[in-house]
Amino acid sequence: MAYMQRYALLIALLIFIVVFSLLRPTTFFTIGNLTTILSTQAALVILAVGVTVVMLVGEFDLSVASVMGMSASAVAFMTTILNVDPFLSCIVALLIAVVVGLVNALFIVRLGINSFIVTLGMGTLVTGLAVGAFGSMTLGGLPAEFTAVFQTQLKGVQLSFIYMLVVGLGFYVALSYMPVGRSMFFTGNARKAAMLAGIRTDRIRTVSLVMASVLSALAGIVLCGQTAAASPTIANAFLLPAYAAVFLGSTAFTPGRFNVWGTIWAVYFLAVGTTGLQFLGLQSWVVNVFEGAVLVLAVTFAAVFARNPRY
Repeated sequence: MAYMQRYALLIALLIFIVVFSLLRPTTFFTIGNLTTILSTQAALVILAVGVTVVMLVGEFDLSVASVMGMSASAVAFMTTILNVDPFLSCIVALLIAVVVGLVNALFIVRLGINSFIVTLGMGTLVTGLAVGAFGSMTLGGLPAEFTAVFQTQLKGVQLSFIYMLVVGLGFYVALSYMPVGRSMFFTGNARKAAMLAGIRTDRIRTVSLVMASVLSALAGIVLCGQTAAASPTIANAFLLPAYAAVFLGSTAFTPGRFNVWGTIWAVYFLAVGTTGLQFLGLQSWVVNVFEGAVLVLAVTFAAVFARNPRY
């Protein structure tokens, strides 16, 4: 039973692949479709890892998609309108994300305001500032030397996928096998006990909120490089899938605990599901129903497993 629970997500993913491959063998079950799914989900995986980090310490960050869009539009604006070096533009976008994370931490950690409310407002604020600073229109025509860093393919897979693997594996090792991961887990699940044990919970929460913003900005940079275009609202559609993946991932591998490895596999589970439904020719509302249902069920299962760790 415990074994099945740990790997149920992988089993479900394999079932999805088999079903869609049988229904659409000439379009779904192809190397081209596989490499496309692997590449296009890179930005979402990085964003979802950021959400995993902040959820692990018991907080929410609903501003991540806005920071992602702000980062992408900032890079596009500075490189195409101001002719700033792409590398410097990325550094500026990441620094802005650090500021957003620190402001979130000020209100949440220092002033004790609910993270859901703070980050919900911060997301609207960030999007508004991005529109005011960079405009609401989609900016394209980014330098080829910038987009090549992300779009260049290795065995059919974009380099963006490689960057995502590096980020994902780095955080997987840090959160699963290093003391900081255990400290974050106890901060999120038994904060008072963690404080009594000498864990600096406020510092950990602050660093987690900043890291979530930085990873969101990095996801925006990756998305900008992949699409060669950006706008402040380009990442709005990423928020629901990111949280769905995080909650769904918490039901696998280490059930009842937010974990990076589960999040990564959950992103691709959602991607395979939505791609398969699209190949079947179903209308877009069906995809929305699928993603919403996955989020509701994932939250339910995560809550059940958290209350009943023996399962």
